[in-house]
Amino acid sequence: MLRMPVTIKQISEICGVSRGTVDRVLNNRGRVKPQTEQMIRGIAEQLGYVPNVAGKALAAKKKSFVIGVVLTSEGNAFFEDVLRGIKQAETELTDYGTRFLVKTMKGYEAKRQLEIINEIADKINALVLTPINDPLIAAKINELSDSGICVVTINSDIENTRRLCYVGSDYFKGGETACGMMGILTGGTATIGVLTGSIKVLGHARRIAGFKNVMNSRFKKFTVADFRETNDDEIQAFDVTKRMLEENPKINALYVVAGGVYGACRAVQSLGLEGKIKIVCHDKVPTTVEMMKKGVIAATICQQPFTQGYKSARIVFDYLITGKKPDNDQYFVKNEIKILENL
Repeated sequence: MLRMPVTIKQISEICGVSRGTVDRVLNNRGRVKPQTEQMIRGIAEQLGYVPNVAGKALAAKKKSFVIGVVLTSEGNAFFEDVLRGIKQAETELTDYGTRFLVKTMKGYEAKRQLEIINEIADKINALVLTPINDPLIAAKINELSDSGICVVTINSDIENTRRLCYVGSDYFKGGETACGMMGILTGGTATIGVLTGSIKVLGHARRIAGFKNVMNSRFKKFTVADFRETNDDEIQAFDVTKRMLEENPKINALYVVAGGVYGACRAVQSLGLEGKIKIVCHDKVPTTVEMMKKGVIAATICQQPFTQGYKSARIVFDYLITGKKPDNDQYFVKNEIKILENL
């Protein structure tokens, strides 16, 4: 005998709560007391409740979803492919009445990011965000989540929030890979200058932690001589790198953790040090390829930016349609080592 699908009405009757409460829990539409949510999810699982995905997809065509996108992308060529992935998802989802509201910013000022989120919060159903790792942003993500606006973090994650999931690089592993590559290039002996984007970005901090982890365990003859921020800005990267090298003439290797790679390379060139300093960086933007072909950069570790943009957009849409949380809390893309010969 064919069993009829379990309905929200049946679950509400068994739990002794309203259908609206069950709907909010199963479709993650707002705040419900934790014990009530636990009871409803438990009964739904016991009864084998399955969301009507086909019906929700049809309903989506009659309802406009707006997915907000806030990226710290201005001046950072890496994000061009991230945006291309988001645009591809938007093209595929147009028939479902879905559009994307994209906002970008330069730098890592938490108050500015909060302003941008607040500007669009009442216009969106979900948010894809490269978060600045600051309590202001963490609190805002939790506020959005509690109000029924899901948040997926992309490219960089944030601590202590109720975001839906993270899509991006395994930054710790990327830093470990960078250090391993540096060890091969230098024979295990180097005086290193580290250039990061910002200490306000959790991903950048994790890359540095991964680099140090391998350095401390495998490369005892590595020394970090200096550490400076570039804010992913090419002009600032040129200035701070040039000063770093002038003030630390023993530096013979550079680890560029995030953006500002081209500016750092131009500083090396301006001092006539190309070929004398081993540079390991991240991502394969056109200027990085140019510098690899000129022999200034030895290796770069890539993180599939198109996939990050596309997957985060699709995860958000699927959640809006089904109300089902993703199977994973983190979706890591592959770290890929690129040298001149496999660009």
